[in-house]
Amino acid sequence: MKKYLLIIIAALSFSAVQSQEIADALRYAQDNLNGTARFRAMSGAFGALGGDLSSINVNPAGSAIFVTNQFGATISNYNIKNKSNYFGTTNSENNTSFDLNQAGAVFVFVNTDQKSDWKKFTVAVNYENANNFDNSLFSAGTNPTNSLDRYFLYYANNNGGQSLSNLELQPTETISDLYSYLGSNVGFGAQQAFLGYQAYVLDADANYDETTNRNYVSLVPAGGNYYQENVFESTGYNGKLSFNAAAEYRDFLYIGVNLNSHFTDYRQSTSFYEKNNNLSDNIRVNRLRFNNDIHTYGSGFSFQVGAIAKVSKELRFGLAYESPTWYRLNDEVSQSLVAIRSSNAGELAPDVVNPNIVNVYDAYKVQTPAKFTGSFAYVFGKKGLISFDLGLKDYSATIFKPKSDFNTINSTMNSVLNNTLEYRIGLEKRIKQWSLRAGYRMEESPYKNTNIMGALNGYSGGFGYNFGTTKLDLSYSYAKRDYQQQFFSQGFTDAARISSVNNNVSLTLLFEL
Repeated sequence: MKKYLLIIIAALSFSAVQSQEIADALRYAQDNLNGTARFRAMSGAFGALGGDLSSINVNPAGSAIFVTNQFGATISNYNIKNKSNYFGTTNSENNTSFDLNQAGAVFVFVNTDQKSDWKKFTVAVNYENANNFDNSLFSAGTNPTNSLDRYFLYYANNNGGQSLSNLELQPTETISDLYSYLGSNVGFGAQQAFLGYQAYVLDADANYDETTNRNYVSLVPAGGNYYQENVFESTGYNGKLSFNAAAEYRDFLYIGVNLNSHFTDYRQSTSFYEKNNNLSDNIRVNRLRFNNDIHTYGSGFSFQVGAIAKVSKELRFGLAYESPTWYRLNDEVSQSLVAIRSSNAGELAPDVVNPNIVNVYDAYKVQTPAKFTGSFAYVFGKKGLISFDLGLKDYSATIFKPKSDFNTINSTMNSVLNNTLEYRIGLEKRIKQWSLRAGYRMEESPYKNTNIMGALNGYSGGFGYNFGTTKLDLSYSYAKRDYQQQFFSQGFTDAARISSVNNNVSLTLLFEL
């Protein structure tokens, strides 16, 4: 295996797929309230309104409502407050970031042929940071029953556990050698078992027999009361660039289409710490720290079609379809594990297992669910308006590809994820050059079991001032959702309860061109 020594200074490419989780798919399947300040202030209820650069992301026919060329850009402040409860112990974490959230332009071409039923055509391009991934969580508490050893034992005993000879280093091998060999020839699960074995978290079962198929036992002392901490940090974005075309027919019907390019870059770092005071005459693991770093990047494509019908001067209806987004993603993963063993006689030097390898996996695909949106709006002339959007999305249709590599996770998502509704209500009151706005939105949980993730409830408000050819809009939005943060997907599956509050302030400057 000497050929694997090259891996120490280079990334390792695996054909085997790492362990994907439902949260990885939902990261790209769930919508977020992003866009111009006016759009956010009215909670995104623009499906039948149009006339806003971000409205084309709900209904592409919305650009045909514009009467003049416009350019706009939005800067946003994101603040996320996370409150964690883990076995009765609460902790809070706060994260704030800024970015250029939106920029776009629309161009209106009026048809000079008075006899034509097609009154005008519009083209638009709009960029939005569809999701800001900057976030941080800290959870800590005393677990009365379960240790992290269950994670490593799961992969050693229940996931095609490798024989002792496969996990032991040969005289000429390094930790990097064997870690890379297992990853490229056996898979992700074998690497996890290897980490636990090399750090003495688990060992061969001296009483092993083939009927139990249990090769390994834990070297973490029994007795419970394991103090545990989990630090979670993420950064990155999910950008969306939309190319739009729309038209107005007979002052009554507006139709449009979007071609969307998606691109994403996501980085996640987690550090799990565990400590126990269950000393004995035998040498056992009393402290350990397990670090994981993940980098996911890639691109995707989707399209949208929509229509708005102006039934009267006041009344409008909208209908839009958003296709699945077809992502092609790449994952890079690095890991390390440190364990400290001790007994009544004292403490040993740390056992450090750090392969110094970045696992680079073959590209895979994620297909998010399609979405249907029906909309209603009533416009009170120049005095104001009220609008309502109803969205339908079936999260159980989310799939990883190639399907042959992801049968288990795809089957799980089909059974535990749900067909959901989303409501958005927006209000606007105009007083001379001023506009006052408010909104409310509710998104049902993508899970059938709402204990895993609850519904999202959000409120918003803002105002705008029209200078003539320039407009300035400011908005504030609030959203709250409770969910479970499961630290690991297999073996050790205990979770913290997270209450997450998102506060956003956005400022948009618009110019008529």
